[in-house]
Formats: sequence, C-alpha cells, structure tokens
Amino acid sequence: VITFCNTLSAREGLIPVYSVNGTVISVIWSANGYRLPTEAEWEYAARGGADAPFQLKYSGSNTIDEVAWYSGNSGGKGHNVGEKGRNFLGIYDMSGNVWEWCWDWYSSNYYTSAGQTNPRGPTSGTVRVARGGAYDSPGRHCRVSQRFTWNPTHRDRFVGFRLARSR
Repeated sequence: VITFCNTLSAREGLIPVYSVNGTVISVIWSANGYRLPTEAEWEYAARGGADAPFQLKYSGSNTIDEVAWYSGNSGGKGHNVGEKGRNFLGIYDMSGNVWEWCWDWYSSNYYTSAGQTNPRGPTSGTVRVARGGAYDSPGRHCRVSQRFTWNPTHRDRFVGFRLARSR
C-alpha cells in the first residue's frame, strides 16, 4: 500500500507522503500525495462528515442490508463498489465488503473522554487498525464504531484500503 501510494503520488506530480528507510516508514504530513487515512479521518468519512443529520450504526443507514455486504447477504464473496447505498457524503462501502486499513497503530485508549480534533494515534506499535468489516464478517463487525487490528504485513482477500489525500 505504501509503495502504491507513493507511486501514484509521483505519477500525478504530487509530493509522496511516505518516507521509506528499510523497514521504517515515516509520514510527511505536509505532503500532498496519497496516503492511508488516519483512523479519525476514516470514521469521520464513514459517519458522513460534520453535516450528517444524525449518527447511524452503519455508514449510511441503521439497516445493514441497505449499505453493506457482510456474512448475512454477501454469498461469501466481495462485491463491486457501489452496489449498496451510500452515506451522507456520497461514499459507498465503508461498512462491509472489505476491511480497510488505516494508518494508525492500535491503541486501546485511542478514544478518550477529552475532546480531540483530528487525532493521529500513536507513533509506534505492533498492529495497525482496520475499519469497516468485510463480506465474511458478522453484522456487528460492520458498525462504523468497530475497530480491528492486524500486523501491518497481513494480506487477505477481505482486507483492502481506501486512499486519502491532504491538500
């Protein structure tokens, strides 16, 4: 994913976000290239942004079958993006279909009672966060609030990514 983001950024004349030195990957937050969203950015987009009229359990609905492919309706396979409903920002498939990598390292105290504006999570860790659930997930794993983790080298048919870009 890191190589893909940097290659796409360079191809479009943008400043790559990731600096790679062996196995150490750093983020250049001031760069304008493509990157993985932070966990906070992912959740903000999944919830429909600041102007969403209300909080929903899934991205775009409280009824999972309207917006997500999951173990109860997917037939055991992924589906093309956009076959289900979208959320308030017009984004499809943020609940179900495939888990989506976030840049953040996992922290059990990521969400605190203190107000936060666009937090970026810990600077180190052992597992990265994935959000959204997948076509093989039970419905409860497709909730906007659901968090999951994997080793950053994990690969599987039900794990994907969505790109972000700062301007």
